[in-house]
Amino acid sequence: MATIPAIEAQGLVKVFGDNRAVDGVDLVVQPGTVYGVLGPNGAGKTTTISMLATLLKPDGGSARVFGHDVAREAATVRSLIGVTGQYASVDETLSATENLVVFGRLLGLSGKQARAKSVELLERFSLTEAAKRPLKKFSGGMRRRLDLAASLIAQPPLIFLDEPTTGLDPRTRAQMWDTIRELVATGSTVLLTTQYLDEADQLADRIAVIDRGRVVAEGTADDLKASVGTASLQLRLADGGDLAVAEARIRNLLGVQPVASAERAWLTVPLQDPERVTDLLVELRDAGIRLAEFGVQKPTLDEVFLAITGHEADRSTAEEAEKEQVPA
Repeated sequence: MATIPAIEAQGLVKVFGDNRAVDGVDLVVQPGTVYGVLGPNGAGKTTTISMLATLLKPDGGSARVFGHDVAREAATVRSLIGVTGQYASVDETLSATENLVVFGRLLGLSGKQARAKSVELLERFSLTEAAKRPLKKFSGGMRRRLDLAASLIAQPPLIFLDEPTTGLDPRTRAQMWDTIRELVATGSTVLLTTQYLDEADQLADRIAVIDRGRVVAEGTADDLKASVGTASLQLRLADGGDLAVAEARIRNLLGVQPVASAERAWLTVPLQDPERVTDLLVELRDAGIRLAEFGVQKPTLDEVFLAITGHEADRSTAEEAEKEQVPA
């Protein structure tokens, strides 16, 4: 029997006035995986999640969560999902424990069950020592962990994480990554939207690149990297005066134009055939060109995004306009 996808979307469309925020998005997310949705601000990531989570009604297309239609079976879909946004959806005047107990009660747990669940989640997210502290005294990283904990009270099989590490310091980001891996290891499916290309590279089993409301590429991180070329050879010369000679030797031997940085005496050489690295190193040695360091590097997701969309994955104000249309 074929496995029912955790998410299956076909031709999703959402229009705000003259702006087609989502313009025909197709997605298939398999259970037990992390699916990354990558794109700059204004790409349509948050609007897509809002439709899949039944917070917005699609203007076109269809979507199903574990086989249930998000429009016709919204109540069932909501029972299967947890949603964590970019900003903590908790009450700053309450303590961490009180916040989690309130969420538990709203989700139908008894008082005793809600308190037990709050203790379990605070321990899981390393917040036990801050359990009685008012939320207004929490750091940004602590707030984000508490918000994620709140979304897990009902142990949903599908979790939407909308840019969960935006603004976090590197240590807290790494802790969040470990938590996301643990969620999947214990049976959950995660749909993760992010602007951080390294985050998608580290966590996602598959990645959809969304730009201007459309999916412009989809596949594993390695698939996407392979689509823009093979590896590159990074060379730093011991003597910057050898740069022109080294460039000429590379062109003659490999038939490619290296990218040179005179300031750093650095050369980046596209490699169509990685086996030619040895030939090139011998060629440079015979020419008396000494290397300070070298290495072979695969394309990065930054390079993938630039090649696919024609621009870098930078910030813009467009997403702020989009968020104004999305329920909090």
